Amino acid sequence: MHPPQDSTTAPGESAARRPTVAITFDNLGEAADLERGLWPAERPLGNHFSVRRVLPRILDLLDELGLRATFFVEGLNARLYPKALLEIAARGHEVGYHGWRHEYWAGLPPAEEARLLERGVRELEKLGLRPEGFRPPGGRLNPSSPELLKRLGFTYCSPAGEGVGILEGLAVLPFAWRLIDAYYYLPRFGNLRRSNTGSDAPLPPSRLQEALDAALAETPHRHGHLSLLFHPFLQEPEERFTVLRHSLERLQRLVAEGAVRCAPCREIAAQIPERDDPTASKPRLDLTET
Repeated sequence: MHPPQDSTTAPGESAARRPTVAITFDNLGEAADLERGLWPAERPLGNHFSVRRVLPRILDLLDELGLRATFFVEGLNARLYPKALLEIAARGHEVGYHGWRHEYWAGLPPAEEARLLERGVRELEKLGLRPEGFRPPGGRLNPSSPELLKRLGFTYCSPAGEGVGILEGLAVLPFAWRLIDAYYYLPRFGNLRRSNTGSDAPLPPSRLQEALDAALAETPHRHGHLSLLFHPFLQEPEERFTVLRHSLERLQRLVAEGAVRCAPCREIAAQIPERDDPTASKPRLDLTET
């Protein structure tokens, strides 16, 4: 097991000036299936393979490489998998919020949005886990989102888009659709794939690997930020987990060389310029529907 490597600094360069990479994981357990009506009524809750089989492998891999990540989880998991969430935090990773039950966030009325945020924060706080970051299921925020998040003590959000910056006083660490596993593997992303590739057919893990390799190779030269985004439930079969391992091993080498800094999202967000600075850059949000 390697010690955490996000403190490595190249000679003559401060950590704050290096390009940053955040390893993030979205969705845990059966929350999304419950929300979409795909979970059989007779099947018991609390034994999902993404928690029982996949999560331990992910945590062991991160330990092995000395890397820390951010897990955006649904609030329901505080009830179904409290020990798993506490283990994530105990191993040095961040627990962020991803809706109560993976509700599609774009279009929620402000009152419902506030209710779901408050409910999730309340349940996570019962475990001693106070989320600072929010990633909206579906990747899109609402006009009311920034103010609601600030009121509840969130310091940053991570929607789809590009360009780290400040949105209405809230730090933003965006992700790109074409760099996440779901874009390649899931049938429901067919329309998005068709608009980019001309075909809605799912793509093999090798295509995801090519995209991640290119992004990791480019990041040290861009002096910006890269969000890697994986879903635990998509890390089976083994060839998909191999992509995850390969990408994190490559990232570990970049960190060891001092080419990039890797840390949980909350630590990266804390280094974005002051939220009340009118000259702070503004991110460009991606309004693509998925």
